[in-house]
Amino acid sequence: MRFLKSFFKILGVATLPILLLSSCNKKADTPAEPNKPQDLATRGKQIYQSTCIACHNSDPKKSGSLGPEVYGSSLELITARVMRAEYPAGYKPKRSTKVMAALPQFKNDLSALAAYLNSPSVNN
Repeated sequence: MRFLKSFFKILGVATLPILLLSSCNKKADTPAEPNKPQDLATRGKQIYQSTCIACHNSDPKKSGSLGPEVYGSSLELITARVMRAEYPAGYKPKRSTKVMAALPQFKNDLSALAAYLNSPSVNN
């Protein structure tokens, strides 16, 4: 019995470095960054439907209770509105209200929102 305990201790100590080294080559189990247009659009739809419809219509092609239709918005417009609650230079707003607040927490999702709002499959 004593021999078996010693054997398993040695076996454990000997295999631990092998296991650690073999795991160094594996990629972490993190979700993939959306890189395909449909992945970006899917992520953008999730953000839009969970956040933006508080003011904009659930169908971006239609006006909402507070916000205008946003289908077809450029990345430049989305960035200005979401990050700074401003309009790009020379842009004529659809509404004169200044209700929208900046939402800088979505700075990494601007391209996803643009992909969704410019997707031909919006609400089809």
